[in-house]
Amino acid sequence: MLHFDKNHRPLLIRLWHHISLLRRGQFGLLLLLMLAASFAEICSIGAVLPFLGVLTAPVRVFEHPAAQPVIQAFGFTQPAQMLLPLTLVFAFAALLAGAMRLLLLWASTRLTYAAGADLSISIYRRTLYQPYTVHCSRNSSEIINGISNKTGGVIYIITQLLTLASSGLMLTGILVALLSVDPFIALSAFGGFGLIYLIIIQLTRTRLLADSARVARESTNVIKSLQEGLGGIRDVLIDGSQETYCQVYRNADLPLRQAQGNSSFIQSSPRFGMEALGMILISGLAYSLALQPDGIAKAIPVLGALALGAQRLLPVLQQAYAAWTEIQSGRESLKDALDLLDQPLPDYADQPPATPIPFKKDIRLTQLSFRYQSESPFVLNGLNLTIPKGSRVGFIGTTGSGKSTLLDIIMSLLEPSAGTLQIDGQVLNSHNQRGWQAHIAHVPQAIFLADSTIEENIAFGVPKAQIDPARVRQAAQQAQIANAIESWPQDYQTLVGERGIRLSGGQRQRIGIARALYKQADIIIFDEATNALDGETEQAVMQAIEGLSQDITLLIIAHRLTTLRNCTHVVELAGGRIKRAGSYQDIVDQPLGVNP
Repeated sequence: MLHFDKNHRPLLIRLWHHISLLRRGQFGLLLLLMLAASFAEICSIGAVLPFLGVLTAPVRVFEHPAAQPVIQAFGFTQPAQMLLPLTLVFAFAALLAGAMRLLLLWASTRLTYAAGADLSISIYRRTLYQPYTVHCSRNSSEIINGISNKTGGVIYIITQLLTLASSGLMLTGILVALLSVDPFIALSAFGGFGLIYLIIIQLTRTRLLADSARVARESTNVIKSLQEGLGGIRDVLIDGSQETYCQVYRNADLPLRQAQGNSSFIQSSPRFGMEALGMILISGLAYSLALQPDGIAKAIPVLGALALGAQRLLPVLQQAYAAWTEIQSGRESLKDALDLLDQPLPDYADQPPATPIPFKKDIRLTQLSFRYQSESPFVLNGLNLTIPKGSRVGFIGTTGSGKSTLLDIIMSLLEPSAGTLQIDGQVLNSHNQRGWQAHIAHVPQAIFLADSTIEENIAFGVPKAQIDPARVRQAAQQAQIANAIESWPQDYQTLVGERGIRLSGGQRQRIGIARALYKQADIIIFDEATNALDGETEQAVMQAIEGLSQDITLLIIAHRLTTLRNCTHVVELAGGRIKRAGSYQDIVDQPLGVNP
């Protein structure tokens, strides 16, 4: 059993908790298959003794009391008649043992990877359902590494656990078979080899755990260095800083490979010494048996059975030891993956899409305050604001004044630290959060574009088969990008490249606006979404937005005050408070903290 973690539960019990009932039942069937394979091993080793006996001393086998029921059943009259049946029995036992081991390998491999897929999907799902504050506090490299590499490590650990269980059953079967041949030699060999492996385990445990921690840590650093180098490739090429990022990668990858190499050596090295000891044991036994009366005739069957047993025993012992080292080597990665699997799911995760809550009157903020942590200063402090349905409200203020945080709260991505957010007088909470978010579309400052078609990016999150092409075109026209798209050879089937690298900044922004319009939400939030547009295009886009239904509520953070000229209300934030609020003209007359 692995060591206890901070939650005071063994890691393997935590892992079992995340395995579905279907998989648990399949693991139970696999255990039965392991027992059958172990019995087949006993049969294959047990069959070698009479087979070699009938080859070297057929009379002795023919006269053996245990053989009499078989002799009488088949009507044998001469010892030579037993050769063919025993040859067939030995061949069948060997084939059965091989077939059972092959079947066990196939079943355990299929089940292991199926369970691994379940865990990987569960980690990704639980991660996507985490609150926005959790995502803000994490490094994406940790999540990517946890879902890809460390989940793969969990799959491997499950494989090794099955190997360890199978090896234990196989060792038991082999020991039973060898005890029937020579109890003293069987116990001596089994005890001696087992003791050596236990000593090796005690000597290598600390090193394996240290390397396990290094692998878990450095695998995250490798992905982090790759993301940083490739994510900023334009600056890397301009600055000529390739060697700097290569060094960062080398500093993470080299310790990772060294730790993996150490674990691999510790896992494989005992095998060679054990094989030599096995040969010495068999040669010593052969010498001692040869000195006895009728030594050679008596020794060959016993030596054959013990040699076959040792040939099975040593690999299984090594397999069990290797499985143990792999489990220890993957302990820290398993712990990290389990931490991701232990992420709680919200109540709405397994429910159908939420029904939008009523929104016919206004959004009201009452004494609303927010800070990210209890010891950090307030980002927003005591805000009171009413936003009528269908209004166009612009927000201005210097960097750090709380504009984006305020809109995150209105979108229910963040929960107020104090005060309330009410929709038509109904306080927003975790129970009606999804019903409120069903009203909202968001156009951020940095638009994320998937490496897929224009059409799929405009209808982002909608299964491809369910996309409405006419609705896509309408949204693109309203965002003032339809003409550009339709001038391309593949128009709406054009691939945008990773993160929209094949598009200009203005085109990416307009696709983001088209995405919000495709959703047909009745609240659209623009977080400095027109920054990348030139003045003429921005004006055209804003005019198109203004032409939308008066039932749609627009909340706009703008870098240029002129963007807000058609807003019904403008709010200026400073120091987490509302500094001024009024019409566009009121703000223009006394511009503060924003570029006109």
